[in-house]
Amino acid sequence: MDSPSSQESVGFDYLFKLLLIGDSGVGKSSLLLSFTSDSFQDLSPTIGVDFKVKYADIGGKKLKLAIWDTAGQERFRTLTSSYYRGAQGIIMVYDVTRRETFTNLSDIWAKEIDLYSTNQDCIKMLVGNKVDKESERVVMKKEGINFAREYGCLFIECSAKTRLNVQQCFEELVLKILDTPSLLAEGSKVLKKNIFKQKPPQPDTSSSSCC
Repeated sequence: MDSPSSQESVGFDYLFKLLLIGDSGVGKSSLLLSFTSDSFQDLSPTIGVDFKVKYADIGGKKLKLAIWDTAGQERFRTLTSSYYRGAQGIIMVYDVTRRETFTNLSDIWAKEIDLYSTNQDCIKMLVGNKVDKESERVVMKKEGINFAREYGCLFIECSAKTRLNVQQCFEELVLKILDTPSLLAEGSKVLKKNIFKQKPPQPDTSSSSCC
């Protein structure tokens, strides 16, 4: 894959906005880091919203991916509602070793998409992370498949730690976006606007420390 600087100099065909959502600690930031920098780190929870850009050649197109990584903690959730706006792809992440992170997808996160997503054609991807901890698994692959079928999502299991299926996760999502005419049109139209003008609001963290 070309370096960002060489990609940037030749421009790009489409700009897509992707959003990572899910409970705190499921590995959203680690997935993002694994995809954008080819490395893995155990990261502390995201405060508010983080943001990274990845240049990629996928499906024969030069793409600029603006990937927003949201905080999973409830107290930050009001900050993140606006970040659903204009997203062409939403990645819902759960931890295969923690049952509550899976049940919260339907109890919390799928409802948030319905509430806040402005794109009815938005592509959703369900990701079961941390499959490197197979001996600790409590959510079976079949459950993920059934959830994805019910909610109309793509589905993949991966490990940010070993990088298993991380590239495929983002590539499959983007290929589906490229295959959706309304999202494709939006991806080229949005180049005329600057979605990077939004700055993540800074929460007041003086009253409580991040756990």
